Amino acid sequence: MNTDDFFFLLQDPLRKNDRAVQTPAECLTYGELAQRVDMQADVLASQGARVVASLMDNGTDWILHDLACLRAGVTHVPLPLFFTTEQWRGALDAAGADSITGSLSMKPMADSLAFQAVDAPQGTRALFRRPAVSTVPANTAKITFTSGSTDRPKGVCIGAHEMLTVAEGLAQATRPLGIRSHMTALPLPVLLENIAGVYAPLIAGATITIRPLRETGLTGSSRFDAAQFHAALVASGAQSVIVLPQMLRAYVAWLQATRGRAPDGIRLMSVGGAPVGAELLVEARALGLPAYEGYGLSEACSVQTLNLPGADCPGSAGRALPHARLRVTEQGEIEIAGNHAYGYLDQPFPDRDWLPTGDLGYLDEQGFLHIQGRKGNVLVTGFGRNVSPEWIELRLMSLPPIAHAVVLGDGEPVLGTVIWPARAADDEAIEACVKCVNQELPDYARIGPWRRARADFSAASGLATANGRPRRRAVLNMHADLFLPVSSQPLP
Repeated sequence: MNTDDFFFLLQDPLRKNDRAVQTPAECLTYGELAQRVDMQADVLASQGARVVASLMDNGTDWILHDLACLRAGVTHVPLPLFFTTEQWRGALDAAGADSITGSLSMKPMADSLAFQAVDAPQGTRALFRRPAVSTVPANTAKITFTSGSTDRPKGVCIGAHEMLTVAEGLAQATRPLGIRSHMTALPLPVLLENIAGVYAPLIAGATITIRPLRETGLTGSSRFDAAQFHAALVASGAQSVIVLPQMLRAYVAWLQATRGRAPDGIRLMSVGGAPVGAELLVEARALGLPAYEGYGLSEACSVQTLNLPGADCPGSAGRALPHARLRVTEQGEIEIAGNHAYGYLDQPFPDRDWLPTGDLGYLDEQGFLHIQGRKGNVLVTGFGRNVSPEWIELRLMSLPPIAHAVVLGDGEPVLGTVIWPARAADDEAIEACVKCVNQELPDYARIGPWRRARADFSAASGLATANGRPRRRAVLNMHADLFLPVSSQPLP
């Protein structure tokens, strides 16, 4: 799908009076949305902006700005609020951003980054400008910064056609569910929510219900209030929502503790960003949550596979969506054809049909994709056995006393794990979980030593990315004593 087709849909006279975006304070129809997008696109054009970053909370303003950039042919660089100032600075410099849009309150920070305020496009938002030279690939509509394994996120350059084609495929696959309302629960700078929570609902003619992140339970990148999330979901009346695995895990635990049930009307709770595990999905569905796992990556413009009602295999990542083609190499690496990003900033992708993902897995006879871990994460034990740590970690985290687990042991005679407990579980409960999981594993994959983590697994601590994937090198560095004999452990 190209941008002309997308905006033709938004301006369809049959949709003019339908609700497009709503918050607790206002509601925009499709006609009003199209009008305001055109106005903001004109402002961007009049300023001569080429690469515009945004630094805003979830809200109508974020969506208007993103669509205005798309309309004006301007490259949008959405910056997550949970980045550090140094990460913002690095992203702005790497992208060659000439403008930032955000609240008037960010003026001191903008000044420190050499941006000067110009006339505000509207209300409490302001546009800050500086001279800059852009070196992004031609036709780049968006630069999304991934929450990678280091403190220097990579900027992925994506075209409008590729993003909208993925969104169109997702809208087509979910059309039988008749979803008319979607609530945004992830930060909009996260490409998954941007594609599946904004573009896909607009293509489908649905309503996007949006409010600040703190009102949907998410603070920063890792602190989640399940009670607040539940209240927002009930109040919104939404029929679909996207969550990360740890959000689902916390929500399921909260519902179980309060003897609650899923809100009425919810038809699809998509789960992505990291592996989920069949056990958690079964628990969620027993509570009435229609939780279905999917798979995608920024380098392939987000969602590629998704389980759906009637086409579901718990424990898998689902079947390929209409826009995606998948294959698995002889070495077990998943490759994707269809819609690729142009590359990273200053590192274009080679011109080829199939994109290596770095993920290991297989396709079963029914076409469901099963993820077995990251190619670069495979541990080789001291006895020469290859083990994907994600396989064991999912088993550990399926047990209630364990919130997070990271398995280590490259070159060691036995594997070990670092554990962050759930609900103040004591050592005896954790030890019982390790023993239980070991009974289900072959001898070479069993856990020997384990340690409580010295910090929680979050972006704030540096032990995880924003979407919950562990930063394994950081975990290993903080727990280098994992494989020392207990008698040699340093005192706390």
